[in-house]
Amino acid sequence: MRVLVLGATGYVGSRLVPHLLEHGHDVVAASSSEPRPDRFGRDDRVDAVRCDVTDPAMVEEAVADVDAVVYLVHSLDRTDFGDRDRVGAETVAAAVAARGVRHLVYLSGLVPDVPEDELSAHIASRLEVERILLGATDGAVALRAGVVIGAGSTSFEIIRQVATLFLVQPVPTWMRSRVQPVAVSDVLRAVEDALADDGPRGAVDLGGPDVVAYPDLMTVCGSEAGLSRVRLPAPIAPTSVVGLGTALATTAPFHTVTALIESLRHDMVCRPGATWEPRSGGPLLGLEEAVRRALTPRYAGPEGGLASDPGWTRGIPLLDLVPLPASGRAAARLALHRVRSLLG
Repeated sequence: MRVLVLGATGYVGSRLVPHLLEHGHDVVAASSSEPRPDRFGRDDRVDAVRCDVTDPAMVEEAVADVDAVVYLVHSLDRTDFGDRDRVGAETVAAAVAARGVRHLVYLSGLVPDVPEDELSAHIASRLEVERILLGATDGAVALRAGVVIGAGSTSFEIIRQVATLFLVQPVPTWMRSRVQPVAVSDVLRAVEDALADDGPRGAVDLGGPDVVAYPDLMTVCGSEAGLSRVRLPAPIAPTSVVGLGTALATTAPFHTVTALIESLRHDMVCRPGATWEPRSGGPLLGLEEAVRRALTPRYAGPEGGLASDPGWTRGIPLLDLVPLPASGRAAARLALHRVRSLLG
């Protein structure tokens, strides 16, 4: 197929493009920034283009002559992410319908089993975008993923940083909710399955084989990093306060952190009977192995970090040479990030 990947330079997109090439597809790699063909190894099967999903003319041009669209655009780093993501979804859905594109795959988020008026703004927006895109073509699928495990993944990096920074960590009681993480390599497999003519359709949940509480996920991250941490219950801790504290204690973009923290109040697990199963029949990657790969320096698989990942997710090589304990190194990294942010 000829596949248009919208958000090709983001975390999942930067790993999906080479995955699609390995499986014989041609790719139109679209991002909101100026195209950099060298980012994808100058492969002549990749057309790198600029496309703002809220611009109808750009979208119309990008969608022309493709067999499938993979939609990976999210705007959590903005305060108006809900409005922007709605406009982007409507623009792309209209172009897909007008062009008669056969397949549309959207990487959505797991939706907790609660009334919609109790959903966080982040999950409510994902659900709204999902419904818009599913109405564009009969061959549309929304893959609902929770925490995606891999170096450079926003949700994983926030959890990893929090899990390794403090020796003693207060954990709000409402964070005992369950989560079903999924390795990024399995996300890529699910997208590939969704592009098949006989692949899944509609809203499909995407999760790995392990269901854990958030503190246990933090424990796995700490253990795989060889760190021992003490976690104490914090009965009184509003989500707004926790969001602010987490944003200050990590290098992640402020609005992204606060939006994601609001989603931790409910169980984020797959629905029985509505969960993706690999067409190949192969097993899903377990949580501990996925985290181990993500924390292995220079790991070459999808869970490994890339030079193109956001700067806030990457370490500082010179800092690794300084003989500091893990907490001290994490604190120094955070301080240097804050200084660089102030200096522009």
